[in-house]
Parts: sequence; structure tokens; C-alpha cells
Amino acid sequence: MKSVPHATSLRRAPVQRRSAERLTRILDACAELLDEVGYDALSTRAVALRAGVPIGSVYRFFGNKRQMADALAQRNLERYTERVTERLKAARGGGDWRAAMDAVLDEYLAMKRTAPGFSLVDFGNQIPVGTRHTEPNTRVADRLTKLLSGYLDRTPDDELRRVFLVAVETADTLVQLAFRTDPDGDEAIITETRVLLRAYLGRVLD
Repeated sequence: MKSVPHATSLRRAPVQRRSAERLTRILDACAELLDEVGYDALSTRAVALRAGVPIGSVYRFFGNKRQMADALAQRNLERYTERVTERLKAARGGGDWRAAMDAVLDEYLAMKRTAPGFSLVDFGNQIPVGTRHTEPNTRVADRLTKLLSGYLDRTPDDELRRVFLVAVETADTLVQLAFRTDPDGDEAIITETRVLLRAYLGRVLD
């Protein structure tokens, strides 16, 4: 079943299955149009038309396109967390932070390359797209702290949160550079990103 954004990002959370399916279609349409026309040209009317729903259905959930993009970002984070969790379950030798780091980075790169709309809004810290001052990747770091602390048998304290926030911000900046250099992600820059993250995280996690 496709994940639904947390209710706090919505005017009204879907209760019935049909309503949840309609919300999924709206967010799918939003993601597709972000890739096609960008954030500035995105409109709630265009999303409703692409999703095949009345415009009132869009406004039932969202007051404007920023709220819609943020809900998409929250859904992206849910799906990303699910992907990382599955990778960690399949990994042998639980507790290996290097395997966890590879899972975190690999799944982010996979979504960057394949998930509609992800290249613009990913987890939402830069909404509205193109803003000069973006929000820190706090909700991503908090989610990873919660997810990885158990896997690594570490206490999710302030130090671990800070370390993961620095790692996430660093990876975010370098991955953006890799995809500005090459639409598919410059592999040399991605390799350098892994080396840098391993050196930084090893200081705390080894």
C-alpha cells in the first residue's frame, strides 16, 4: 500500500479508501508536473486536471501548491525510510555502520534518479523551490537517527543527532553538486562523497 503523508500536512486526512486513493493520485500528479513544468509554473488546477479529480478535491486537502509540495516531500521521506529499512533488514552483519551509510546514500541516489518530482522537492527543506535560504535537513536527520540508532545499538542522543545532521547536510550538498555536473549523478563526486562520509562518521561510530 502506498504511504500517505502525515495528517499534519493536510487540511483534512483521508478516512475512506477512495479518499486516500484520490490523495495518492493528486500527489502523483504533483510529482509528474514538477518534473515537466517546475515549481513556479505548477498550479493546483493543473494538478487536478492531471489527477482527473475536481479542483475542489485538491482544495479539500491543500490550501495551496506549497502545502501540496510539502505533502509530497513528506511522502518521499516515508518511502525513503521504508527503502532504507528494507535494505538494513536484508543486510548481513547488523550493526555495521558502513553498510548502513551505503544503504542511506544508495537509496537517496536511487530516488534522485527515478522518483518523479524528487529532484526538485526531495524531502522538502528547499520548498518553495529556488528559495535562497533553505531549511536544515532536520526531519531527515531525526528520522535517520531514530532508524539507525537501533540498528547500530547506539543511544539516540544529541551527539548522534548532530553527527547525522552534519552528515546529511554534507551528503545533500555534494549529491546536488554531482547531479549539477551530470544529470545521472557524477560517479567520481559520489565516490568522493562516500570517502568523506566514511572518514567523518568513522571518527564517531568506530
